[in-house]
Formats: sequence, structure tokens, C-alpha cells
Amino acid sequence: MAEDAFLARGSRELRARAVELRRSATTAEARLWHHLRGRQLGVKVRRQHPIGPFIADFCIHATQVERDAARTALLEAAGYRVIRFTNAQVLDQIDAVLTQLRALLAE
Repeated sequence: MAEDAFLARGSRELRARAVELRRSATTAEARLWHHLRGRQLGVKVRRQHPIGPFIADFCIHATQVERDAARTALLEAAGYRVIRFTNAQVLDQIDAVLTQLRALLAE
């Protein structure tokens, strides 16, 4: 698969699904977005963003381990860095999550 094709914005249906996911964010996604939006970490952050055949979001559920591994491999091959936080981490330890994100961005 050519990198340009992989990085394409996805189909019209995938983009529509991303909009739907943004509108129905979980509590953890909404809380994390509150701290990331508007370049609060000094970089532009997107949520529910189509990348190739996937929609990148903030939380990947532990019940999808095999699917997540395949998604991670494809995204990393395309030059993305995948970072995962659980809903509990975002809801109960938001300062630690933001500290880790700042440290990773500083690298």
C-alpha cells in the first residue's frame, strides 16, 4: 500500500462516522479533549480523525487487543506514534496523562 493512499482522508462514509463519533464522545474522551483542544499543548491535536481505513481516537479498548495491534503496526509504519491511555487514567489522573503527553512532545 502506498503511503499516500494510506494517509488519505478515507471514504465519505468513514469521515461521516468520525463526525458521529465526535458528537457522541465518552466522558473520558470529552475530558481529554477539553485539555487538548486549541493547541493547549503547543501542537494541533485532532480527535476521531480518519487515517487510512481507521479512525484515530483517544481511547482504544482492551477488548480489541488483536485489532489494536494491527492498527498500531500500520499507523507506526506510516510514521505515526501511538499512545494509549485508559478511560480510568483520563478520568482519575488527567494531570499525569497531560504530563506524559508534554514529555513525549518535547522529545
